[in-house]
Amino acid sequence: MLEKDIDHILFSEEQLKARVREIAGQIDRDFAGKEPMLISVLRGSFIFMADLMRSITLPCTVDFMAVSSYGAGTTSSGQVKITKDLSESIEGRDIIVVEDILDSGNTLSYLLQILQARHPASMKLCTLLDKPDRRIKPVHVDYSGFSIPDEFVVGYGLDFAEKYRNLPYIGVLKPCVYEAELPAD
Repeated sequence: MLEKDIDHILFSEEQLKARVREIAGQIDRDFAGKEPMLISVLRGSFIFMADLMRSITLPCTVDFMAVSSYGAGTTSSGQVKITKDLSESIEGRDIIVVEDILDSGNTLSYLLQILQARHPASMKLCTLLDKPDRRIKPVHVDYSGFSIPDEFVVGYGLDFAEKYRNLPYIGVLKPCVYEAELPAD
């Protein structure tokens, strides 16, 4: 049913699994002898982080944050708010912030500043998707799954209006779907 709204598949389930394993291998090498904390930026990254965590062979812990800058639209509003904060302190911890997509950089720039002020031992950013053409604020990415064009993507945790997260692949949403649901100016 959801497939009818997908213009084309950008990354198959198999491609996603292979890339997640590659990223996990790099994290295993980079954090050898350490116990990193993975911080999922909800809601879009929860599937990616679950798969990533299962592929990491090091002991690791997890925590979750939720931030918002989109509302129901397709572009960042530029206004960022924390809707769920971490449950544990990150002071002195090696943390890896796990995000679904890096777009404008507004949300992640803000979030990374907040987390850095909490004095982790180290902080790395892992994003499944990177949309460099939309970047407004510079954000350094340590682990990146795929660089993608400026298209509206859904699936594998990414949504439009809370739908499509359960697709096992990442697909490009047909513009007629989101254009029909956006409020008129």
